[in-house]
This record gives sequence, structure tokens and C-alpha cells, in this order.
Amino acid sequence: MIHFFRRLTVGLTVAAGLLLTGCGYNDFQRLDEQVKASWSEVLNQYQRRADLIPNIVNTVKGEANFEQETLTRVIEARSRATALQVTPETLNNPEAFNRFQQAQGELGSALSRLMAISENYPTLKANQGFQDLRVQLEGTENRITVARNSYIKAVQAYNVLARSFPTNLTAMVFRYEPKPSFTVTNEAEISRPPTVDFGGGASR
Repeated sequence: MIHFFRRLTVGLTVAAGLLLTGCGYNDFQRLDEQVKASWSEVLNQYQRRADLIPNIVNTVKGEANFEQETLTRVIEARSRATALQVTPETLNNPEAFNRFQQAQGELGSALSRLMAISENYPTLKANQGFQDLRVQLEGTENRITVARNSYIKAVQAYNVLARSFPTNLTAMVFRYEPKPSFTVTNEAEISRPPTVDFGGGASR
């Protein structure tokens, strides 16, 4: 009798394992971890950009007659972006995710404008410290793009699994909800660099 129950237990364990594998449970675990890892890298790169801004602002402040409105927009946009409380739960809250994306897009737009306008100031262009910061910022923006694209791909793979049959049944049972992703087109519009007229100032 004891051997019978042992065999039954082993059999049920094997059957449960096969069932979970066939219904996509293990795939959900793997893709969920990929999404979290990609999201963490996105946050790291956005934080890297935020950390560069105080040095950029302080350098620009030393430039006589620099447009204060442009500088203020960068400072305020950074304040709004860093004030948002971003947690792992943000990935399960489309509204919070959209607020995060909007804030980061506005900060990117303000920075683009500042960098474009800085071209009007020869002393800034000749300032090696400022040029080093510009290079760091450009590198960070590239890393943000790479990290964001990796996140988008990870979320696409996860959401396809969550919405496809029969794995959508597993998603319902274990509450694997589809995750929000970046709206690339909208963010590209938010972050569109300003048009700068070097002869007569800058305009959006």
C-alpha cells in the first residue's frame, strides 16, 4: 500500500509538471523575469540621464544671457520625472506607466531644446566640460533607446502568451495580466527635437 501511494504521488507530480509545462506556466515565469530585468535596465538608464542634468544645468547657468525659460523647463521636467514613485507594481498599472512615459518624454524634449539652443552660444560650444556632458548625454539617450526597445520586445512576447489560447487560460488562473508597453510613436512625438533658427532664436 505504501509503495502504491508513493507511485501515485510520483505519478501525480509528473502529471502536474507536464500539465504546467504544456499550459505555458514555465514560459510565463521565464518571460515575466525577462520583462522585469528589461524594465530595471530602462529605469537605470533614465536615472543615469537624470543624474547628468544637474551638472548640465550648472554649466549652462554660467553662460551669460542663456534663455532662462529653457533652463527652467529642464529643471521642472526633471523634478516631475524624478518625483514619480516607480515600483515593480508600475508594470501592472497602465495609468502609472503612462504617467512615467509622459514625464520622461517631456524631460527628453526639454533636454533636446536646451542642447539645440546651446549651439547659439560659442563659449558653451568651446567649453570642454559642457562638450563632455553632451557626449555623455548622447550616449545615455542611445542606451535608453536600446533598453526601451528590449523592454518592448520582452513585453510583446509576454503579452502574446497571455492573450493566446490555451495559455490565456493559465494567465487567468494565475493572474498573469498583460503588461503596458511604451507607445513608441507618441513618445517620439513628445521627444521631437525643436526646430532652431540660428538667425532669430529657437521655436518649437
